[in-house]
Formats: sequence, structure tokens, C-alpha cells
Amino acid sequence: MDDIGLHQEPSRLDSLSHRFQQVRDMTEALAAGLTDEDQCVQSMPDASPAKWHRAHTTWFFEQFVLVPHVPGYQVFDSAFGFLFNSYYEAVGPRHPRPSRGLLTRPSVTQVTHYRRHVDAAVQQAIPRLPSDVHAVVELGLHHEQQHQELLFTDMLHAFAANPLLPAMIPDWRESFGCPGETSFIRCPGGLQRIGHDGNSFCFDNETPLHTTYLQPHAIASRLVRNRDWLGFIQDGGYQTSSLWMSDGWATVRETGWNAPLHWREDDGAWFQFGPGGLTPLVMDAPVRHVSWYEADAFARWSQARLPTEMEWEAASTNPAIQETAGHVWQWTDSAYRPYPGYKAAPGAIGEYNGKFMINQMVLRGGSIATPQGHTRATYRNFFHPDKRWQFTGLRLAKDL
Repeated sequence: MDDIGLHQEPSRLDSLSHRFQQVRDMTEALAAGLTDEDQCVQSMPDASPAKWHRAHTTWFFEQFVLVPHVPGYQVFDSAFGFLFNSYYEAVGPRHPRPSRGLLTRPSVTQVTHYRRHVDAAVQQAIPRLPSDVHAVVELGLHHEQQHQELLFTDMLHAFAANPLLPAMIPDWRESFGCPGETSFIRCPGGLQRIGHDGNSFCFDNETPLHTTYLQPHAIASRLVRNRDWLGFIQDGGYQTSSLWMSDGWATVRETGWNAPLHWREDDGAWFQFGPGGLTPLVMDAPVRHVSWYEADAFARWSQARLPTEMEWEAASTNPAIQETAGHVWQWTDSAYRPYPGYKAAPGAIGEYNGKFMINQMVLRGGSIATPQGHTRATYRNFFHPDKRWQFTGLRLAKDL
């Protein structure tokens, strides 16, 4: 390998090395309270075992940094590429996603050894890697932060299915969010610049920066509360077909939804399962674990609508708009599609976002499970409209 990486500023290399270790340690901290049995469970096809998340994020660095850019690197286990590839067709075949819970081998201990092996190799390589490969390391760190949130929510889903209702974080305290009343903030519309300017890290789906026109509208100052959602339930929201999109209504009838995921009613009292276990529902906390179908129906019941992702991004810099991050990802009325002029990166890395830009809806903001420093106003999260195991909620908007 040439010495191009040696001529980069030592402070920049030290910063990347420190950040690499910090992110990798955070994943281990999230898994530290889990038993080996916990780390193997897969509660549904959308979720993955904690052990798999730990191994997959490690495979990413091995596959895209070490193997192609570090001559002489010895792969930890040649079978791991098949076991821990997620969706990269260009890399090769992989174990089926719904069957990840069957991977009792390798053991949790072996995965720990795998992480240490790759961590040591990456740290040794960082000073000699060219700047374009440093960008891949940075992408891998943000990718791992995404999986930290998934590890959290996947385990929460699994614990919610356990009759013992174990707490992931026993001393967890629910956040009430910003106090006060919700108001609608008028937004004049007009031409707005949307997207990332490219001066710091972003995912490719946040680019290119472009101009769009917004109609005058109003957007809620706060997120929708549990108290508000309880009113929707009591008014028959889950039994009123006219409030729902056709696919949403079919989903409600098929699944029997009558409340957000992890809500439970006992003798007229409502409870919510969360990181601290099963606790009384906090009425003034932002509602969470609702699908896009539910959010859209609630907005219609409220004689409002969901904001578009462009309206959300434009409003996020307004100091009157509260709770833009740190509580729940916020459903928008925008389908997940490429921005004008978007081009996916070449090779397997180009599969990261581009090929998923269909049949999904955009969420903005960030949740209580999103790692610190991982949110920004231009961040585009996305899920299918029926998914609700993430910390997903909403704010309302209205036309003017």
C-alpha cells in the first residue's frame, strides 16, 4: 500500500481512531446487560439478534475496509461473510434474514473475539489508509450507530414478548418532553433549500442539496402526546374505516390493532412496556410505537395531516418548533424517493440506500434510542408504513 495516509494530519487520524473505539465500545455497552440467551433471540423477521448486530457491524469493517485495503489481512473466519452479510448482493449470498435467530453458532464469545480481532486490525490500519478509505471507516461508524438503535429496539420487542416482562434498563425514567400546550406555527412557504450541503458526514440519500417550493402551511410546535392518542382510541379511531388508507384499514383488521405497540390495558388503566419494563402510561409523554398507517389516520381524525419531509426540514430551524429530536422518529407524508439528481455510489456501497427507495415512508428527527451525535436536520430515516417496533411518533401539520 502507498503512504498517502501517512501525510494526513495526526490530529485528524487520532480523532478517527478515538471515534472508532468510542462507537465500538458503545455497542458492547448496549449488549453488556444481555445474557448469551438474550443475544440469540429473534422475536420477528424484521428484528435481528443482538449477537448478529454485533457481528454484522464488524463484518462491515472487515469486508469494506480491511479485505480490500490492508494487504496481508487475515479474515477471522471465512464463513462469517455468508452469516453476517445483510443485503449486499454484490458481495455474495447470505443467510436468510428471518432465520438469523437460528444461528446459535458462532457463540457470543466467538463474536466478541471477532470484534476484538477486527478492532485491532482497523486501529493499526487507520494511520496508513488513504483519505477515501477513512470515509468508508466513517460510514461504517454511522452504520454501526444505526445498528445500535436497532439492537435496542429489537431487544425491547423481544422482552415485550417475554411473560416476565424484563426491563432492559431497570432505572429508566420516561421523558415528558417539552411542557406546555401544542400550538400551530405558521410557515409562509416559498422556495427552500433542502438536503445536506456536503461539508460534514451525511448519507448519500441526503444529497444533493436542491431547491423546492413549499405552499404556506402550519406545523405543530410539539409532538402528539399519549393523552391525545387515548382520545383517538376512545373515539373509536381504530374502528372507523373512513379515517384509514385502504392498506392501513386492511392491516388493522388483519392484525387486530387497537392501540400503539407495547400499550396494555388492565381494568381500565393503561400501561406501556418500555426500556424500564411495564409502567403506567405517562399521559403527557410523546406517543411512540405507531405505524405510518396509524399516524396518518390519527392526523385525519385530528382534522390535520402529517408534514412533508421538506416542510419538516424547513421548520426544524425555527426555535418555536420543539422536540425535533431525542424523543421519537417522526413520520412524514413523504414517500422515500431519491432527491433530484441523486446518484448511488458505485459498487456494493451503493446498495446502502438507493435500492430501498420504493414502498417506504420517510421519518425525520431522532428517538430516545438514537445514539448521541447521530441526528441532524437532513437525516432521512425510512420504514414501510406498517412498521412500528421502532420509537416512531408524529407531529401534525395543516394547510393554510
